[in-house]
Amino acid sequence: MNADLAGRLRDADPVVLGERIRNQRLACGLTQAGLADGVVTVGYVSRIEAGQRRPDAALLDRFAQVLGTTAEHLVTGVAPVRADEIALTLLNAELALETGCAEEALAALDPVTGKRGIDLPDDVRQRADFLAARALEALGRYDDAILALEQLVERHSSSGPFLPALLALSRCYRESGDLNRAVDVGELGLTALKEAGVDGGDEAIRLAVTVAAAHFERGDTGHAVRIALNAIRRAEEIGSAKAQAAAYWNASAFQSQRGHAPAAILLAERALQLLNGGEDRRNLARLRNQLGIMLLRQDPPDVNAAVDNLVTALAELVATSASVVDIAHCEVALARARLLGNDDGEAIALATRALSATESIAPAVAAEAAAVLGLVASGDGDIARAAGHYRHAVALLTAVGHDRQAAQLWLELGAELDVLGDSDAARDAYRRAAVASGLRMPSALRVSR
Repeated sequence: MNADLAGRLRDADPVVLGERIRNQRLACGLTQAGLADGVVTVGYVSRIEAGQRRPDAALLDRFAQVLGTTAEHLVTGVAPVRADEIALTLLNAELALETGCAEEALAALDPVTGKRGIDLPDDVRQRADFLAARALEALGRYDDAILALEQLVERHSSSGPFLPALLALSRCYRESGDLNRAVDVGELGLTALKEAGVDGGDEAIRLAVTVAAAHFERGDTGHAVRIALNAIRRAEEIGSAKAQAAAYWNASAFQSQRGHAPAAILLAERALQLLNGGEDRRNLARLRNQLGIMLLRQDPPDVNAAVDNLVTALAELVATSASVVDIAHCEVALARARLLGNDDGEAIALATRALSATESIAPAVAAEAAAVLGLVASGDGDIARAAGHYRHAVALLTAVGHDRQAAQLWLELGAELDVLGDSDAARDAYRRAAVASGLRMPSALRVSR
C-alpha cells in the first residue's frame, strides 16, 4: 500500500470502512469466517465490520485480495476499473467524438482521466488524455486543450500519441491566434522526426502542412508555400492518400488566399478525390467548406456550387468530431453564400448562430459573422443597424492578433464603413488592416503636424 493510501486509511471513518468491507463480503457470498481465512479471528472481523476496530494496511490488503477488489476501493469507495472496462470506455469516447458528441466523449472519459490514483499502463493513460484533449478542442476550449496537449507532449513515450498530440497542439495554437507557438512547436516536432529518421510518414507530412498553415497566417507566405510543395512531393513519393490530401488541401488554401482561385480549386478538388476514398469525414467536410469559400471568392462567384459544398460540409461537420469553431466557420461562409443568393433570412440565422457560438472563444470568426449581419442590414437600408453590427465586429476583431485573416477582415470592414459614410472608423480599419498584415508606417510619416 502506498503512503498516500495508508494516510487515507488512517483518516477513514471506521464505521464507513467497516460497512464497505461488510457489503463487499456479502456481494462475494462470503461468511465472516471466510473473510478471516485463518489470519484473524471471526470476532475481530465482526468488530471491524461494526466500526469498532480499524484494520492495519497489511490486513486491509489481505481482505481486498480475498474479496477480489483493491484496498483503494475499500478505503475510498471508488471501485476499481477493469482493463476491459477501460478499453470499452475509450472506444465509447472515441465513437462519441467522431459522431460530434464532444461533451458526451468527455463524460465517458471521466472515469479514467478523472481518477489519477488508478494504476493504468502509460499508453492507456496517454490515449485517454489525448481523446480528452481532442474533445476539448472540438468544444472550442482551446486553453484547456492546449494545457492537456502540452502535458502529453512533455511526457511522451514511444507508445503514446506523440505525433498526433504535436499536430493537435500546433493546430490549437494556430486556432487560438498564437501563431508563433504554432510554428515553434510544429518545427520542434519536425526537427525531432528528422533526427530520428522518421520524417516521411503520414503524420509527419500532416504536421509539416499544419506548420505551413501557421507560417502562412503569420505572413511568411513564401516559406509556407515551399513547405507545402515539399510536403506534396514527399506525399506522392510514399503514395499516401491521406498525406497527399493534406498537402493538396493546404496548398489550395495558400493559392486561394494569394488570389489564385483556379489553381486553388484544382488542388482542392484533387484533395477531395483522395479524401472521398477514405473514412476521415471531418477532414473531408472541412475541405468541402474550404472549397465552398473558394467558389465564393471567384470572380464572378459560383454561388450554387458553393452552397452545395457548404451545405454538405455543414451537415458532415455537425455529425463528426469537428470543433465549434469549424462549424461556425462553415456557417459564416454559408451565410455569405445565402446572402449572395438573396436568402437574407437564412443568412441572418446562420450568422447569428455562428456569432453566438464563437463570441467568447474565436473572436475572428465572430467578427466575420457580425460583419455578415451588417451586410444584410446595409442591404435592407437599415444604416443604424448595419453600423451597430460593424462596430461589434470592430470590437471583436480588436482582440485578434496580427495575421492574414484579421487583415482581410479589417479591409472588408473598412470598405463597408466607407459605404456607410463613417470615414473615421473606415480609416482606422484600413490602418489596422495594414498593421495586421505586417506593414509598418514609415517613421517619416509619424511626425506630428
